[in-house]
Amino acid sequence: MPRYLSLVRIEENSIDMGSADPGFEERMGALFEEITKAGVMLDTAGLKPTAEATRISWTDGKLSYTDGPFTETKEVVGGYAMLQCKDMAEAVEWGKRFLEVHPEHWTVGLEVREVEEMPGT
Repeated sequence: MPRYLSLVRIEENSIDMGSADPGFEERMGALFEEITKAGVMLDTAGLKPTAEATRISWTDGKLSYTDGPFTETKEVVGGYAMLQCKDMAEAVEWGKRFLEVHPEHWTVGLEVREVEEMPGT
């Protein structure tokens, strides 16, 4: 069965967990329990702020390093989930349900991409 990587996209520093409604954590926990019991969720995690990150680039045969925060970037990857689904439609459906759990006043995006399996894996 194919795997899909869901990238949670946020505007860094725009989401305050203190502004979440009282039922948010309970709803998210219930969804994670359901998706795990369904055998879909392989792994998930949030990411630390870009202030604690380093970007590494390869250009013209040379490496360069940029320490965060990355002020030129408005939207960043704030977390991920690795899912195993029968097809893209199922992965998108789980993604839709994940977004609907969030408070209405938050802006959260999700990019869902199929993992290209390497030969022999």
